[in-house]
Amino acid sequence: MSFRSIVRDVRDGFGSLSRRSFEVRLPGQHHRGESHGSVHELHEPPLVIQNSRWASLPPELLRDVIKRLEASESTWPARKHVVSCSAVCRSWREMCKEIVRSPEFSGKITFPVSLKQPGPRDGTIQCFIKRDKSNLTYRLFLCLGPALLVENGKFLLSAKRTRRTTCTEYVISMDADNISRSSSTYIGKLRSNYLGTKFIIYDTQPPYNNSQLSPPGRSRRFYSKKVSPKVPTGSYNIAQVTYELNVLGTRGPRKMNCITHSIPAKALEPGGFVPGQAELLPRDLEDSFRSISFSKSIDNSTEFSSSRFSDIVGTRDEEEEGKERPLVLQNKAPRWHEQLQCWCLNFRGRVTVASVKNFQLIAATQPAAGAPTPSQPAPSDHDKIILQFGKVGKDMFTMDYRYPLSAFQAFAICLSSFDTKLACE
Repeated sequence: MSFRSIVRDVRDGFGSLSRRSFEVRLPGQHHRGESHGSVHELHEPPLVIQNSRWASLPPELLRDVIKRLEASESTWPARKHVVSCSAVCRSWREMCKEIVRSPEFSGKITFPVSLKQPGPRDGTIQCFIKRDKSNLTYRLFLCLGPALLVENGKFLLSAKRTRRTTCTEYVISMDADNISRSSSTYIGKLRSNYLGTKFIIYDTQPPYNNSQLSPPGRSRRFYSKKVSPKVPTGSYNIAQVTYELNVLGTRGPRKMNCITHSIPAKALEPGGFVPGQAELLPRDLEDSFRSISFSKSIDNSTEFSSSRFSDIVGTRDEEEEGKERPLVLQNKAPRWHEQLQCWCLNFRGRVTVASVKNFQLIAATQPAAGAPTPSQPAPSDHDKIILQFGKVGKDMFTMDYRYPLSAFQAFAICLSSFDTKLACE
């Protein structure tokens, strides 16, 4: 039996699993015109077939099949076949865990856990954000080609903006439509102060050091009929984005900093890594998400103060002396173009429309704790652009990120650029 026939038989035999969060089409099956839903509710009983003719496949042959499939189906939507194999049975799932590498080393987004794993060290993952002003939603898609203005992409995340009396909140979900904190697909949020100068990124998963855990009693409340008890109920402060006050724009373009509490500064050093890469949700690997085309569809918060960014860093260093320093990102300063009479950044063709929202983030140079400042040159990783965001058309923006940020963290940081900033421009 040939390799392709094996894959075809597996896909046909388990096509009924498509009612879960990934999509596998059966031969002759009519495809629905609209397919917004990406991850379904967790209260459905898991559907994993163990007693099948494929469950007893010899491990050597199974490993060869998965390796060939992993190598051949490297891009979406064909990559959904790798997700399908992980849902065949327990042995297939464990083999997929062993062979399918994280985005940090493969540069590929495959399973939902990839959304909270660091991006590739060599190169970037190119995405785009589609804004819908009518219902205040934002959708993140994975680029499927080199074109900037595309009409389809693989859906990754969505966010919905809610304006409150004293703040603005963005709820982030893995579902394109069901964007709610009461949903099992809720994975975090972004909250701003009244002026839009400070933002806090909250995650449902705790950071590696639990240093920014919200006090008990203010976590999310769920209705048991709607949400599985397995869904994490915490709200953890993993990052803070700060925009420098710039009333009437007298200080030039925007200046922003991002303190990532969940990423230590040593992650950019040689041999460094991002710790605590737990599973996105305690669910099986087959709970993935499908690719959709938007052309066919489309707690307790930290007290905000008016202190400067340097004061915030200094205070945190004093309070957490002896602990690992968090990674601090800052926007790359643009240069003034005399002929165009505007501030410019080199986006290497990925941004085509001038906008105050455009930015590039690099690592801020920080001296090691207890070490003198001058004589150590910064590692080369500190000079690389970790995240860049910019406008390419009406309600269309590109987002390119790399290690050590994850897709979720990069998306949340970019959402802060959309928000109105009364004291920054």
